Amino acid sequence: MKKYLIIFLTIISINVTYGQKEKVANKEVADRFEMNFNSENYDAIFLSFSKEMKSALPLDKTKEFLEELKTEVGKITKRQFVKYEQSYASYKTNFERGLFAVNISIDNNSNINGLFVKPYKDSNLLKIERNSTKLILPFNDEWTITWGGDTKELNYHIESEAQKNAFDIVITDNNDKSFKTDGISNEDYYAFGKELIAPCDGEVVLVVDGIKDNIPGISNPIYIPGNTVIIRTENNEYLFFAHFKQHSIAVKEGQKIRQGQLIGLCGNSGNSSEPHLHFHIQNVEDMNLATGVKCYFEKIQVNGQTKTDYSPIKKEKISN
Repeated sequence: MKKYLIIFLTIISINVTYGQKEKVANKEVADRFEMNFNSENYDAIFLSFSKEMKSALPLDKTKEFLEELKTEVGKITKRQFVKYEQSYASYKTNFERGLFAVNISIDNNSNINGLFVKPYKDSNLLKIERNSTKLILPFNDEWTITWGGDTKELNYHIESEAQKNAFDIVITDNNDKSFKTDGISNEDYYAFGKELIAPCDGEVVLVVDGIKDNIPGISNPIYIPGNTVIIRTENNEYLFFAHFKQHSIAVKEGQKIRQGQLIGLCGNSGNSSEPHLHFHIQNVEDMNLATGVKCYFEKIQVNGQTKTDYSPIKKEKISN
């Protein structure tokens, strides 16, 4: 899974630290930005840019950026000043489809010379280094870790705050291939349609179903996780499962489930090039706000040897 989109524009950054009270000029500029953004008056936002900002981000690029942002997250519904970060006034901003930090820098003429939009991170969110809940593997039989570990060579997910401890897992044969015949259809892949089970007791807090499975080799970037289930443990760890087979999810939001219970079937939906399970743990439900949690399984077989309290890595074959 690729990390979630962060929109990032910085034209000028001045190393200045202000007091933590919002200045009148910043408030007026932020108010106008919100009004013009919600009314899709992007020309007015462009006119509020400094000369340098206009040069670096011409009108057509400004409109493209703002239109993409509006499509992704909707209108601004609430905005609260938080603090100054160097030359930027930082606002905790509720959009219709997400919570983001909107940082706006202005020059001495109250023209915008920097704009930064990213998922909002609450410093008060609980940090969890590793799971304390005892887990079994979320499947039967033997599967193979294709991505997993603490380095970029072992696990490309480490670049994502929420997914940095994630696993991608498939089933392979004696030749380390994940498919039979030519691999053209999902049914050629050993993992496709295999049962995925609950690693522990918990409550289902999110279900996304109905997304079509991809043709192998062609991913769906519109909804990156594809068909998804999130389970909250009694210790408030959030177990994130992605890429289920379309219409195969067997649980509902709000449902209490038991360890070993069927969740759904492995599929190839979302940003997935072949049928596989993406699994990780995070500290909150919302992946845009979450920090990844290191995942250890209580007792598993790794390349034929028993391991306890173990976090598997790339190329290891694992089973309960």
